[in-house]
Amino acid sequence: MTAHAKTLALAPADFQRRRLLLGAGLLTGLAALGVFDAAQAQSNLSAEDRAVVQQAQAYLQALTSAQGTFVETGPGGQRREGRFYLQRPGKMRFEYTSPAGLLVVSDGYNVKRYDPRLNNFQQVPLGRTPLSTFLARNVRLDQGVRIDRVTRMSSGAFAITARDSGRPNDGAVVLAFAGDPMRLHEWTITDAQGARTRTQLTALQPASNLASSLFQLRDPTRRPGRN
Repeated sequence: MTAHAKTLALAPADFQRRRLLLGAGLLTGLAALGVFDAAQAQSNLSAEDRAVVQQAQAYLQALTSAQGTFVETGPGGQRREGRFYLQRPGKMRFEYTSPAGLLVVSDGYNVKRYDPRLNNFQQVPLGRTPLSTFLARNVRLDQGVRIDRVTRMSSGAFAITARDSGRPNDGAVVLAFAGDPMRLHEWTITDAQGARTRTQLTALQPASNLASSLFQLRDPTRRPGRN
């Protein structure tokens, strides 16, 4: 194990989870919203806004198996590209072409991240990550999410701004949907320091018969015979 990998292995759990999910913008953005009282979550919304939230929830619930491409733009202007695959409950894969080789995979039990540039492999239980909320069998935006704002446009497009009520200073996510036909278009995550990461879906489509191998990732750094 390299010195860098040893440092990561000894890092605090919260830091490891944050680093593990770096780059997994789609599912992290949808899921990093905490758990709290549903009435509080939407008490500040009009009936029209609540109807929009329910529309978004129905759309996400129906997105049980999908694939597509994405572009992420970080706070410093750095750009990441790649493909993603989703199969609920529990499974997803982010496959990066830039930076080449970076992988983030959930097999339904653990979320794993491999960076070939650093020869570094990490994993944490899915239930200890924000991904578990979105990858659950049932997606709920009226439970476990504080909706700060719903922005509706004449074209039918809309955006939902949400955060964790229990940790409001941890940041927020804005989910943007196209209106006709409805689809998830992009999201922007703002962290506790105010840094923003924008992810645009350059393609998103339902997928069937995704290979089970897409959601498997063994530790490439593990040598034969190593315990």
